[in-house]
Amino acid sequence: MVRMAKGKGKSERRFKNWQQMYDAGENMEDRDAQRGRSRPRAVKIPSWRLEAEQPTNLEELPRREGMVVGQFPGGVIVRSEGEDLLCGLAGTFRPPAGASALAVCDEVTVALTRPRHAGGETDADKDRADGLILSRKPRRTVLSRPQPRSGKRRDDYDDEVFEKVIAANVDQLLIVAATKQPPLRHGLIDRFLIIAERGELDSVLVINKADLRPPEEAVLADFRALDVPIITTSAVTRAGLDDLKAVLTGKVSVLAGASGVGKTTLVNALLPDVEAATRSVRMKDERGRHTTTASAVYELPFGGRLVDTPGLRELGIHLDSAELPWYFPEFEELAARCKFRNCTHTHEPDCAVRQAVEDGGILPRRYESYLRILDTLDEH
Repeated sequence: MVRMAKGKGKSERRFKNWQQMYDAGENMEDRDAQRGRSRPRAVKIPSWRLEAEQPTNLEELPRREGMVVGQFPGGVIVRSEGEDLLCGLAGTFRPPAGASALAVCDEVTVALTRPRHAGGETDADKDRADGLILSRKPRRTVLSRPQPRSGKRRDDYDDEVFEKVIAANVDQLLIVAATKQPPLRHGLIDRFLIIAERGELDSVLVINKADLRPPEEAVLADFRALDVPIITTSAVTRAGLDDLKAVLTGKVSVLAGASGVGKTTLVNALLPDVEAATRSVRMKDERGRHTTTASAVYELPFGGRLVDTPGLRELGIHLDSAELPWYFPEFEELAARCKFRNCTHTHEPDCAVRQAVEDGGILPRRYESYLRILDTLDEH
């Protein structure tokens, strides 16, 4: 006995009933109105529409330069000349391989496609995109994380790592942390410092929620020893916000940090009119809830831009184990004194780095962070 898949019969009956009513001439709009559907539902523009409805001659369309400020399946939102344009991808768009094709703060060239730009618009044109992405300019800097390739066509023998670009063309990374709810995670901050250096970004450490628990001086000293600027803030009492504004002025900055540290709350404190969505920390484990689901770009009234990224619990790093010591500045001079040139600073004899840890020249916490990151690398 062959059993029909669950729900399949109901689906077929619904289709047949609808087809019979349609063939009988029943007005489907009246039927929907009786069910409370007086207005058409708002739907997202599907990616196939953005890709399918492309002009035959892109060269004849007017063009604009703009910046990507948002993403959605099949396209992006581009801010150009004071307006946000819903844009698909032109068939001729060929970004470099190995990384995300587009990310927030990418500078792009758009071909305008909507008739309103030519002075007219019809109801049929309302479902079309405003433009098509023709190209993007080279990125000056990137904030990215490795992401293994996946999918049905994945080659099991291909170990290439794809770079998921979170934001491009930014000047500095503001690493937001809290001392309580959630507790400060030294290892995660160290990872962000490495990601910033690899992306050629300056780093600033923002210790938020100082009203709940002020940061310990020993913690601040650890990062001051690395020449990382530190700002202590509280979005509730507004303490430290002036110092934060001074750091943000005139620059493109990215907010990053674990969920629940108050990134979006800081955005609301800096830009009261924005009212970005926030959620409280789960009291069960004091971890944050993911609130920002996509990167958002804010224009700062005092000059500059601020990018708020989704909460990141873990941040992967893809590099060779031999590269890792060079991202710990306190290791650099000592590594030259090690007996072996390829010393991993874990077990080799006459290791100057491990000796410095024992003598107090290197903070044990930093060395432990180095070992944890080393264990996560693909080869060591």
